Amino acid sequence: MSAQMVILVFTLVIYVLIMMAFSRARKKYTGGKVGDVINLILVTVVLLFIADYVLLLSPVVSPNILEITGAFFRTAGLAFLAFGGIRVAS
Repeated sequence: MSAQMVILVFTLVIYVLIMMAFSRARKKYTGGKVGDVINLILVTVVLLFIADYVLLLSPVVSPNILEITGAFFRTAGLAFLAFGGIRVAS
């Protein structure tokens, strides 16, 4: 198993644990600011997950497109977190 594969499996486990924990918390804390923050974190984690695993399309898509797509989803996740945080705080 290559080092890149080990890293991808490790991050996959971390993403799954985060999504499971916040999905359970979302069921417990529906509505209100806590529910909004949980949804905000879940969407951010999903966008970052897509950014990390866009590399799996490397046999089909050129490396430049993969880097642009990964950067787009990573930026979208962080922007969503920032603007959502501002909305929840106010």
